[in-house]
Amino acid sequence: MARTPHDPALAEIRFLTVAEVAALMRVSRMTVYRLVHSEELPAVRVGRSFRVSERAVNDYLQRAFNDVG
Repeated sequence: MARTPHDPALAEIRFLTVAEVAALMRVSRMTVYRLVHSEELPAVRVGRSFRVSERAVNDYLQRAFNDVG
């Protein structure tokens, strides 16, 4: 089943700017851009900027935490 723009599941997704992701992860914006461009952190392009779902950030941090610990 294809998702439509009016899909309630899509409406619940919270997207963050690169600056918000950087602040949340306590890294530089350039680090976030590197993660996005290397496809380690999934993002969508909106115009000339990127948006990252809050879920993608949480998944990335969980994977990184499991790799270290």
